[in-house]
Amino acid sequence: MSNFSRRKFLTTATVSAAGALVLKACGNPPTDTASNTGGTTTAASPADAGASPAAPTAAAGAVETTAIKLGFIPIVESAPLIIAKEKGFFAKHGMADVEVAKQANWGAARDNVEIGSAGGGIDGGQWQMPMPYMISEGLITKNNNKIPMYVLVQLNTQGNGIAIANKHEGKNIGLDLKGAKDYIQGLKKANTPFKLAYTFPKANQDLWVRYWLAAAGINPDQDVNLLTVPAAQTVANMKTGSMDGFSTGDPWPYRIVGDGIGFLAALTADIWPDHPEEYLAIRADWVDKNPKATKALLMAIMEAQQWCDKQENREEMAKILAKPAYFNLKPEILAGPFKGDYKMGDNKPEVKDIKKTVMYWKDGRGSVSYPYKSHDLWFLTESVRWGFLPKDTLANAKATIDKVNREDLWKEAAKELGVAAADIPASTSRGKETFFDGKVFDPENPQAYLDSLAIKKI
Repeated sequence: MSNFSRRKFLTTATVSAAGALVLKACGNPPTDTASNTGGTTTAASPADAGASPAAPTAAAGAVETTAIKLGFIPIVESAPLIIAKEKGFFAKHGMADVEVAKQANWGAARDNVEIGSAGGGIDGGQWQMPMPYMISEGLITKNNNKIPMYVLVQLNTQGNGIAIANKHEGKNIGLDLKGAKDYIQGLKKANTPFKLAYTFPKANQDLWVRYWLAAAGINPDQDVNLLTVPAAQTVANMKTGSMDGFSTGDPWPYRIVGDGIGFLAALTADIWPDHPEEYLAIRADWVDKNPKATKALLMAIMEAQQWCDKQENREEMAKILAKPAYFNLKPEILAGPFKGDYKMGDNKPEVKDIKKTVMYWKDGRGSVSYPYKSHDLWFLTESVRWGFLPKDTLANAKATIDKVNREDLWKEAAKELGVAAADIPASTSRGKETFFDGKVFDPENPQAYLDSLAIKKI
């Protein structure tokens, strides 16, 4: 991967110096609902939120440092970091000086982790996949500067959707796009191509959109226009018709449909049930220098994930996340999605299914928090599929993943925390993954998966 230049990596999308990116889920909310001014904003302390911090179980002297600066984007994927701060889990494990800092967008987060907290940036935080790999290999950093990263925790699963502008109602745009294929391809022939946006090129949301389109025989590189759109322009672009759809995630589906801006074509929970979403990754040099502090961080985040998964806590979680320091919106916008309640729009039946909501600790396949290496392999395989990474990536995938994915540190922290043995995966692979179109990804044979896909760049 090191020979794959940043220039080639960025050929299909232009990211501005400010890291202009789109709404959500792996993106940013529009600026009329969140403070998104660039740089970082320090989050409120537990006392500010009226939370009751847990009693400390680790003395400050037990860790090499009590401080770290973690970046987050104001979306539900960031909840474990925010809750660990607000509910006192960081302090409980001796990390009393953790700073949870709001990032203007994904480009800003990338730039800030490159300079590190010592230079006014961040030490790590919340990431889309495979951004930690790209940063480690210098594929998306300035001057191709390699910043080794460690993937430590999967923060959540699900909690995403694909939103479409209202002008496309009644065109059979849903989970299965086959009925809309002629319509979408016809727009291209008429020189009014269907414009789909995502939050950062060649990461989660770009991959969800591409998979969804290709499953219906729609070539994402030929039949539609894919865009990276600044957060501040997202809702405005939908309203004016200059953008036809975008990858988004909770809590924005509720707002999009509720405000009459658009409808939900599909939930990613239907595209790939119990799919991996975003991750905690930290600079390798920080982790290597602070192994005890790293373990303390992981234990705190695991406790926060367990807290987040309890339905009786989700009303309080919505209130915490809604605060100005975090999402800066009304708590009720978060409440519905946290219960698995989705108004789809476009005469689609309303979804009321707790299995479709965002999960933080356990889902239908078992552990959410554990960072399965097989999931990293899928993200790398899809990156090869679309030409984002060279074909020889798969030949070197095991060594690449072993270098970045530190599931061993997760297991050490889980055991020290007292997590039941049954909740600690015995294998680094979750096994075969089945998608809505019937395709199967077998981590034992990623090439067979690639060969089965009709639409790909390679």
